[in-house]
Amino acid sequence: MPPLPPLLGTRRAHTEPSGETAEDASGAFDAALDDAELRTARAALAQGRRQAARSLLVHTGDDWDRRGHRLTALAQNPCAAAWASDWLTAEPGSADATTLLALALVHRALRGTEKPGPAREACDTAAALAPDDPTPWLGRLLLARALGPEREVLAAFAGLRRRHPEHHHAHHLLIARLAERPAGGRAEAHEVYDLAELAAAEAPADSPLAVLPVVAYAERYRVLAVTGLAPADPAASGHWSGPRARRILRACFDWWLEWEHDEHPRRHVDLNHLAFALSCAGRPAEAAALFQRIGAHATPAPWSYAHPDPLAAFHAARARALGH
Repeated sequence: MPPLPPLLGTRRAHTEPSGETAEDASGAFDAALDDAELRTARAALAQGRRQAARSLLVHTGDDWDRRGHRLTALAQNPCAAAWASDWLTAEPGSADATTLLALALVHRALRGTEKPGPAREACDTAAALAPDDPTPWLGRLLLARALGPEREVLAAFAGLRRRHPEHHHAHHLLIARLAERPAGGRAEAHEVYDLAELAAAEAPADSPLAVLPVVAYAERYRVLAVTGLAPADPAASGHWSGPRARRILRACFDWWLEWEHDEHPRRHVDLNHLAFALSCAGRPAEAAALFQRIGAHATPAPWSYAHPDPLAAFHAARARALGH
């Protein structure tokens, strides 16, 4: 990705995108998405047993998207910092435990129960223990995206991208932040669309980053809705009806038909974005195919961008698409 232009403004939307969790059987959102092994390891950690989590992360290896997803999901639990501290007491110097502690502190800072400074220091410690691992840099990026200046966002993304150029979560976080820059000119001319399309074009043909332009449209809608520049009903906004939006939707849906990645740990995030966009664009037949793949794995983003109850928005859109 080329150097980005300087920050054009500081106004930011009040709704932070998440996109990390999915609906579980109880109707709540679960950060594990459909990763059964992750859910098992998390349950064992809650009971004070570390072996399942240790084994899970060892077997994850350098599958960086999966490692980031699993550690982030574990870290979102309010008890994660205590789990990681106990683990480090038993295994001083463990890179896995150190990274889990760093991400747990990041999520505490994001919830407002921890100051950002200790979380940043913990991410630096984890990065020093595992210099090839982009996951500590993901922690820095999560912090910067929500709480830091744009230069910090770009620095964290650059450090992460040097370690894994196609990092899925990192690109979503960057696009979410850049979508908050003030627009200039035509509605479909915002720079975040150009950057998302460039990242998708530079990625390998089978990379899920192909869906990034659709994510950029959802993030811009979030900003426009929060600032009152778009109606609360995304289907009535015209946001997905322009020629560029139609081209992007067609290309991303065609990519999904050809390259669907059943094994990617965050594929449900992409599926929800595609289903949301196609629903808003009035393309129920294509949206129905995506809802069938999503099953129960609804994610708050992008449904939360259009409705205070994202689960209700998801179920309503699914019912319309499936003709229920």
